[in-house]
Amino acid sequence: MSILGKLFSGEDPQLNKGLEATKKSFFSKLGTAIAGRSEVDVAVLDDLEEVLITADVGVPTTLKIIDAIEARVAKDKYLGTQELKAILQEEIQAILAAQETETAFSFSQNFPDKPHVIMVVGVNGVGKTTTIGKLSHQFTQAGKKVVLGAADTFRAGAIDQLQVWADRSNVALVRQEMGSDPASVAFDTIQSAVSQNADVVLIDTAGRLHNKVNLMNELTKVKRVMDKIVPNAPHEVLLVLDGSTGQNAFEQAKQFTAATEVSALAITKLDGTAKGGVVMGISDQFNIPVKFIGVGEGIEDLKIFDSSAFVHSFFN
Repeated sequence: MSILGKLFSGEDPQLNKGLEATKKSFFSKLGTAIAGRSEVDVAVLDDLEEVLITADVGVPTTLKIIDAIEARVAKDKYLGTQELKAILQEEIQAILAAQETETAFSFSQNFPDKPHVIMVVGVNGVGKTTTIGKLSHQFTQAGKKVVLGAADTFRAGAIDQLQVWADRSNVALVRQEMGSDPASVAFDTIQSAVSQNADVVLIDTAGRLHNKVNLMNELTKVKRVMDKIVPNAPHEVLLVLDGSTGQNAFEQAKQFTAATEVSALAITKLDGTAKGGVVMGISDQFNIPVKFIGVGEGIEDLKIFDSSAFVHSFFN
């Protein structure tokens, strides 16, 4: 278990509250599936498969979990439904842990590159700009100097929305007029960050998905101009997904991973949905670690994701 997992091994009220709707829906359905049954058989597994799919875990990940439980049943010969919850918890933990990095992330950590550049991508409405604002606040609280870049120059209000968050977090924002070249904004942002000796740069980008080729070209151009000033920038590409959209989040992940090299996920709005299974399915199917989860509207409600904490909260 990571350091964060140990810290969370008690109870995390924010996380518990944020996952409440998913837990209530999932375990209600699971209880119905095993009611009156004493052992895990084909019928129980069929019902469990349906429970996982309706929780938006996704078909491939669901089948992986079912196959693992079937293997346990075959090995142990007899498996009671009372043990099913514990085994299910172990299998979900294993799936999530497989994508975690060896070193736990911390907002106060020292990055090997300075400034550490994070390009944030995602469709409009998923909470991308809000996520950037919350990240800037938490980095600042940890003593980091942060610069934001408003490279989403196509959506009306995006720049002003980011300005509100910049003011709230007391960080610098580099912006141009709406309709400006996003790559130009990114270039100016990196230059400004270098001159200010900033620790972290967060670059907002446009979230249009109507043309994958144009999206790919735009993101590639933005990355190319940043690399001219800071080698290997961006150091991270963070894809923000709205957990409440269920299967739509899977499709968005598919589109963006095809358009650019996504290195981490932030899954938002888990507090308002019973579709928290997307955290498991998307991480597993796209082989990308979940780095942050949003479990509320507050500025502190963007949590560093830790699989041990997540599974502990989900099953307790």
